[in-house]
Amino acid sequence: QVQLVESGGGLVQAGGSLRLSCAASGRTFNAYAMGWFRQAPGKEREFVAAISWSGDSTLNAVSVKGRFTISRDNAKNTVYLQMNSLKPEDTAIYYCAACTVERLPSNNYYDYKCWGQGTQVTVSS
Repeated sequence: QVQLVESGGGLVQAGGSLRLSCAASGRTFNAYAMGWFRQAPGKEREFVAAISWSGDSTLNAVSVKGRFTISRDNAKNTVYLQMNSLKPEDTAIYYCAACTVERLPSNNYYDYKCWGQGTQVTVSS
């Protein structure tokens, strides 16, 4: 099993930036794709971004394309989400996802079997 711990969330003004980190431990980290999802109050969890096992391929939701960048450092067992030009509608709990059999990035919630506890991101207008 893989344990995931997110960090880096917080309160930021619209137009600002944050970088989320997800530290993984346990099973082999670099063999599989990883993803970020988010969930706003009263809404379903939605896909944000995903990255392939090698880091060479990424996938982003339309709503964050051009603003968010996912990356990974397999030597540190860590995946990152750089968030720029933040908007109030980005406010949500952000979750790191792993334990997929996929090596290419996936936006399918059901492909991921391991989840972190989440980190709150709040963007004020």
